[in-house]
Amino acid sequence: MFTLLAKNEEETMEIAAQLAKLLEPKDVILLEGNLGAGKTTFTKGLAKGLGIDTVIKSPTYTLIREYTKGRLPLYHMDVYRLEDVGGDELGFEEYLYGNGVSVIEWAKFIEEELPDAYLTIRLVPAGEFYENREITFLPTGERYATLVETLQGILMKEGQ
Repeated sequence: MFTLLAKNEEETMEIAAQLAKLLEPKDVILLEGNLGAGKTTFTKGLAKGLGIDTVIKSPTYTLIREYTKGRLPLYHMDVYRLEDVGGDELGFEEYLYGNGVSVIEWAKFIEEELPDAYLTIRLVPAGEFYENREITFLPTGERYATLVETLQGILMKEGQ
């Protein structure tokens, strides 16, 4: 686990872009944070780092947005609306075990569907005017522990 502070949206996106360069097919990222915490901004950075040159929108009302024109497909999910019903029989396994990267907001509502290993990224607004983002990386599983360690080395070298 490690935490760092992004001073603005551009820094948040750059951190996410650096992470994206390390991602592989079947990687699962859980984004945690309140409304306005920067989850979609972080996903925009991931898309940028994956070479996806499409407008990234929040999937709040569509559940899943697929972006396939990059180094890896990006599946951006917002499962908040599944709070009362869960994700049974919605085909999440096709995304989670497919050939792309799955980014899931509000994953606690589909815990039963999640793989054993994943990376949780917690975003918390900080600063006098909430212009900063405290970003915490919480790996679950050996793959993600190594990924976070590598990312930390890259970001520290760059002075993030």
